[in-house]
Formats: sequence, structure tokens, C-alpha cells
Amino acid sequence: MKENKMDRMKELVEQLSQAAYAYEQEDREVMTNREYDALYDELKQLEEETGTILSGSVTQKVGYEITSSLPKVTHSKRMLSLDKTKEVSKLKAFLGNEEGLLSWKLDGLTIVCTYEGGKLVSAVTRGNGTVGEEITNNARTFKNLPLTIDEKERLILRGEAIITYADFAKINEGISEADGKYKNPRNLCSGSVRQLNPQITAKRNVRLYAFTLVEGGPDFETKEEQLNWLNRKGFQTVEYRKVTASNVEEAVEYFSKAIDKQEFASDGLVLTYNNRRYSASLGETAKFPKDSIAFKWKDEIVETKLVNIEWNTSRTGLINPVAIFEPVDIEGTTVERASVHNLSILEELKLGIGDRITVYKANMIIPQIAENLTKSNHIEIPEICPVCGAPTEIKQDKQTKTLVCSNSNCKAQRLRAFAHFTTRDAMNIEGLSEATIEKFLERDYLEDFTSLYHLAQYEAEIIEMEGLGKKSFTKLMNSIEKSRDVAIANFIYALGISQVGLGTAKLICKHFNNDLEAMMEAAEEELTAIDGVGPVIAEEFAKYFSLEANKSMVNHLKNELSFKVETNVVLSDSKIANKTFVVTGDVTHFKNRKELQAKIESLGGKVTGSVSKNTDYLINNDSESSSSKNKKAKELGIPILTEEAFLSLIE
Repeated sequence: MKENKMDRMKELVEQLSQAAYAYEQEDREVMTNREYDALYDELKQLEEETGTILSGSVTQKVGYEITSSLPKVTHSKRMLSLDKTKEVSKLKAFLGNEEGLLSWKLDGLTIVCTYEGGKLVSAVTRGNGTVGEEITNNARTFKNLPLTIDEKERLILRGEAIITYADFAKINEGISEADGKYKNPRNLCSGSVRQLNPQITAKRNVRLYAFTLVEGGPDFETKEEQLNWLNRKGFQTVEYRKVTASNVEEAVEYFSKAIDKQEFASDGLVLTYNNRRYSASLGETAKFPKDSIAFKWKDEIVETKLVNIEWNTSRTGLINPVAIFEPVDIEGTTVERASVHNLSILEELKLGIGDRITVYKANMIIPQIAENLTKSNHIEIPEICPVCGAPTEIKQDKQTKTLVCSNSNCKAQRLRAFAHFTTRDAMNIEGLSEATIEKFLERDYLEDFTSLYHLAQYEAEIIEMEGLGKKSFTKLMNSIEKSRDVAIANFIYALGISQVGLGTAKLICKHFNNDLEAMMEAAEEELTAIDGVGPVIAEEFAKYFSLEANKSMVNHLKNELSFKVETNVVLSDSKIANKTFVVTGDVTHFKNRKELQAKIESLGGKVTGSVSKNTDYLINNDSESSSSKNKKAKELGIPILTEEAFLSLIE
């Protein structure tokens, strides 16, 4: 019996870890909140029954793993998750004879702000609870966060960064393509706060609501006094109600009715003891502080009938199913559609037109399907993209199955495609931001990449566009003209072929002696014969040129360009000539990883994206990292070099 429970626990750990990573790192959902909570509770129950906690269990994790290129900062005090309940009776039991504060649990991104000498000197995301990402420059653009305060002593506070519904709607209104719109304020906020460009953060109107003082300030007796003091210092604090066991139910009722009138998303409430000394005396578990608990809303579930499944191609090429059902009233609003997210969830629900389904609002906000009562299971998966008509593909990423459009030149993906085409490592066209590209697409100035080289015909119209003008137009035209002279590897990379980075493009171009025609006609077998090009890359490359629309576009485009032939002179005594490298992690001796890659290639080495038996060296300054590349290198006995070791090698 215990063996069966252990097998189920392993399965749950894998499922929940993937779902948490997708939601917290990639801002996408592979299962509904309701499903996640149910599986989480099941895992927690099994851990209690067996007395065993498996490695990697989400019940022991308190945040996302850091994978971005933002600087990493270790928190002075570890940030823990909160235990949770959906029962008011548990809130009463938690309070006992103590007084508490009940406040919104805001659905955004937790930030730790540090002030010294009255100035904001640091802002760090929660991260994994121990190490977060440093986002100080972005925090300085938050709409309501004081940059200076009249408190000269060191002060550390925690708050939740959010984007209001009004600002969320305004940002989405500026996006013409329905499938390019952001799904919810939380995802938009997460991406905005962790931007590498503070100018983008500033445009998103991010706000911060303080909810606790970690260090500094007077030695107040209560949490309420702390919050009031922060208010007086200029911080916007989270709304709260002072409660006891006798009136906490009434306070929960107040918040549940008030949520529809709030300007922000909330995924529940937080109850914490008001007496600070009592709170401090309780300590904490490995994951939870003992002085606070989260209350999650009970979902209002309504039965209805599924009438259709719409398929929407997003700007990333994913074709997402959306359930259309007979309108129902939930939490005071009429609901008639809900995202099904991906094929895995569609198949798990066994949906069919006419099925009786139950629906709810996750966190009283986002419509979701709770259950399929009839499970007829007869939804047909589209074989062609609803936007461009190209063949669709079903892709399996571990346990998540998705439907994608095979054509990276699909109209739904054009904003993303043009944005990539113009980047520095691609065609290097300056002055063409995503916002400008979007304006051109809306006006039908851009059909495919070739039309970039004919924008001059719209000179009068472009000059009159907001944010442009004669000077910007001239600068853009000069940059476009300059891009006509391009290395063929950069051109191949610019096409945006799935899995084909600049390093891979260089390998392919070198193999075919920069012969574009030969590359366009290459079969998968010939491509896989290239050292550093695996079967997945070969399949994607060959598939791209198998589409007549792509071939035609490239043939027209090459008439606009002049391909530079780059001849790399490799020193005969180079110690890394023909050696294959993989580069991962942060670098310090080079400006970035691309500069390090260029150095390797200038000495005759090759750089690929993944570790395999053909890899000679992995460069990673953190040789003890638990990353998948480090693990693979150690399994295969491949040397892991720091930058210093690499520099010694080439010298």
C-alpha cells in the first residue's frame, strides 16, 4: 500500500513542479488553479500519511528558481510561503483568544525594498525565498513607491507589486491582435517588474502595496501600528480589518463582497496576529511562518452547456483552445468563455460539444472549467492553423501537450517575427520598436520581411504618425538600407526558424559554404550530419523551407540583400580549433555570453546550445550548480570550465 502511495507522490511531485515552473517562470498555465490546489492538497496528505517528503516537492518550496539574467541577491531574512485554508472555522481556530489583522492577499509579485539614509537603495524579488532578483532600477519607476522618505535609519519592508485592472485593460487595448493580449494582470506585472529595460516597466504603471515592515522603524507593539506608520511615511499599504474569532467571519464576508469593486486582483486573504511580540515568539516551520495563514476563496461552481471550442493562434505560435458555453452568472458577472490552456487539459477534461460542464472563477476572477459531467470526448484537433492555413503540429513537452502552427511567418506571429528579424544579431535594424512595428502592421504597411525594404512608399504617412516624424523616419530608412549588407548566417538566424540560434546558423552556413539554395533544399539527413546540429534542429530547419510560402518569401527577400561572406581565419596553433563548447550561466570577464561565443568562434571553436557526447567543454562559472547542463556534463565526463580556466586554456 505504501509503495502505491510513494508512486503517486512521485507522480504528483513531477506534475506540480512542472506546473509551478510554467506559471512562475514562464507566465503560462499548464493546469487550472483548482487542479493545482487539489493536487497540492493530495500530495501534502500523502506526505503526512507516509511520513516521507520527496526531493523537489513543491510543499517544501517557497518560490521560483532564478533563471533570468537579473543580478541575484540573498535575502537577509528568508521569505516563506503561507499555510492555507478555505475554511473560516480554521481562521477562528488560528486566532483563538488573540487579535489579528485580516487583509487582501494581492495577486502580484512580492518585492523587498531597502531604504538607507532615507533613500531607496535596493529592491529585490522574492525569488526562491532565499535568493531573489535585483530590480532596483525598475522599482524606481513604480507609480506609488517613495524614492526618499524622512526616516534616516535603515528600513526594510515587503510589499506586493501589482498592475490595476484599469491599467491592464489600457495596455491590452493598445494591442490590436486579440491573441497577443496579456491573459491577466499578474502575468503582466511579473514580466514588467522583471524587465531588463526600466523604460518598459515605467510604461506599465506598476504599483506597490506594503504589507509588512521587516527591519527598522519604532518598536511598535502591534502590526497595525506598523502599517499606520508606513502610511505616514508615504507608502500605500494593503487594506485590512482588525479581527477576533468572534467577528472574523463577518470580515471575510466584507472582503468577499468588496472584491468586485477593487482595482486589483486578489487570490484570497491573509490573517496575521496583531501582537508583534506574540508573533515573534511562535517561530516558523521549514516552509511556513506560524504567525500567519492564507485564506483562499471557495469557488462558486455553476453548471452550463459547452457549445463550441475556438482555436486561437497566439503570437508565439501556440494554438490555444477556448471553451464557449451557454452564459452563466458567477460572482455577479456574466461568463460565457474560458481558456482550456492546452491539449493536455482538453484531453483530461474529455470535452465534446453539448457536454454538461461546471465552471467557476479562479480566485473569483478568471473563468475556468471545473469538471466535465458527460465527457463525450469528441473535439476535433485542427489540422491547419486558423490564421494562415499552415499544417499544425502537436508537441509534447514532458507531460504537457500543445498545438502549434508550423509556420513562423504566420500572420498571427508577425509582430514577434518582425521584432526578432530586426534585432542586433539578426538584421540589426535600429529605430524599429515593437510599438512601431505594431503600428505598421495595423496599417498594412508590412506583409512579410520583404516589405520592410519598401517602407519608403509610406513616407508621408509615417512622418505624421505619433512618436515618429521626419528625423526618426530618416534614421529608420538609413538603418534599413544598411541592413541590406548582411552576413548570411545572421540572415538565416533572422528568419526565426524554431530552434535555430545564431551559433547553429553559422554551423549550417559553414557546412553549405554559404550557399543559400543548398540550405533551402537540404534534407534532414544531411543537416543531422553536421556536428552540432541535432535531429530536432534539422527537422525544424527542413520543415521551414518545405513551406512554399516561406520559400517564396526568402526568394523575394534575397533580391533585396547582399550577403557578406565571412571568412574566419583560424590560428593553426589555436588550442580550441574544432572544439565544441556550451556556455551557460552569468559571465564576468566578457560583456555577455555572445561576446564569449564570438571569442570561441574567432579561435576556430564551435558553440552549441545543449550538452551532448560531442561537447568538449561546458563553460559555467558555477561548477557546483544543479542545472541540467551541469548534470549532463558530469554524467558524460565533460570538463566544466570557469571563465578563468577558459582564458588560461586559450592563452
